[in-house]
Amino acid sequence: MNKAVSLFDVERVRADFPILREIVNGHPLVYLDNAATTQKPQAVIDAIVHYYSHDNSNVHRGAHTLAARATEKFENARAKVAGFLNAGSTEQILWTRGTTEGINLVASSWGRSQLKEGDRVLVSAMEHHSNIVPWQMVAEATGARVEAIPVDGTGTLDMAALQNMLDERVKMVSVGHVSNALGTVNPIQDVIALARQVGARVLIDGAQAVSHWPVDVQALDCDFYVFSAHKVFGPTGVGVLYGKRELLEAMPPWQGGGEMIERVSFQGTTYNQLPYKFEAGTPDIAGVIALGAALDYLNQMDRAAAVAHEQQLLEYAQTLARQEPGVTLVGEAAHKVSVMSFLVDGTHPNDVGFLLDQQGVAVRTGHHCAQPIMEQYGIPGTIRASFSFYNTMAEVDRLFAALRKAREFF
Repeated sequence: MNKAVSLFDVERVRADFPILREIVNGHPLVYLDNAATTQKPQAVIDAIVHYYSHDNSNVHRGAHTLAARATEKFENARAKVAGFLNAGSTEQILWTRGTTEGINLVASSWGRSQLKEGDRVLVSAMEHHSNIVPWQMVAEATGARVEAIPVDGTGTLDMAALQNMLDERVKMVSVGHVSNALGTVNPIQDVIALARQVGARVLIDGAQAVSHWPVDVQALDCDFYVFSAHKVFGPTGVGVLYGKRELLEAMPPWQGGGEMIERVSFQGTTYNQLPYKFEAGTPDIAGVIALGAALDYLNQMDRAAAVAHEQQLLEYAQTLARQEPGVTLVGEAAHKVSVMSFLVDGTHPNDVGFLLDQQGVAVRTGHHCAQPIMEQYGIPGTIRASFSFYNTMAEVDRLFAALRKAREFF
């Protein structure tokens, strides 16, 4: 085990996450599937319980105390997200069901109103399906084309190729801040700067980034930024779409119904102001409030120390992987978050994942909703261990001990 001493008090942090005390198949849980979803601190769980126990009501519409309390907490969470992203105003923060819905909203509303035959949308070859399929759908409807920015063998975005691909026909560049399958951190500041040279808009999929470091959308100057609450220690079913005000104002509503209207008659309907124009129907009120609690939890933490701890875990795990016979790392970009994808010779990733689970070690196996990059590597998928700040060096050791035992079955 690595004896390096971290200033980050991981044991104190672990005490905030009740699920980390679970026993799985007779073994203490080692949860290494954080890129799929993060675990929730007690503060987030308490926020959900408190809402349903004390404040349960619809928001914006009621004329009673519970409605007022629920609305205040709901809108306070929006303000917390705006601060978390350094957005210019709360009106630029839209609630969605997750990153996927946020991208679909932009593709459907902005894309269908702005794209035409011959226009081009660029996405990276390492994107999650959620940042490919919505653009393919709108391209089919408008006559635009979706093209992949190449990725090299290390899992690094080919910036020279991107520069060569850009011309006045490129209307949108949509890339992940971080690859969920490989852990690669993309140079999105450079991507945005290049896109600006040809007048293209930029959407950043931040699902895998926001749990690792602060994001400043004004400094980035992106047009849209999306993420999911459950990837940042909040609940499932809630997401965030940030957009530049002038774009959101010009975009048509995506869904119709309650909340997104100003006035409805059979002679015609006028739409609500931002952000409500895009928030039809009753939202996940408890989930939004719990996301606010998750951001409060993160904001009280020394995030630089947390990131350093995660990087220490990644470096230690990759060192062990390179020393382990028969283990091959997939994706070795120079700049990565704490995601390690790998293969074990002579085994299928799914079989390895099952055997690790029998020893209490939770990893993800498969193509990770990133089939194009797996096809580029000529593999069906990988075993992915993804670390968060509540993981420990001892858990990395547990992973490799479990791998060695699993290999006895092959």
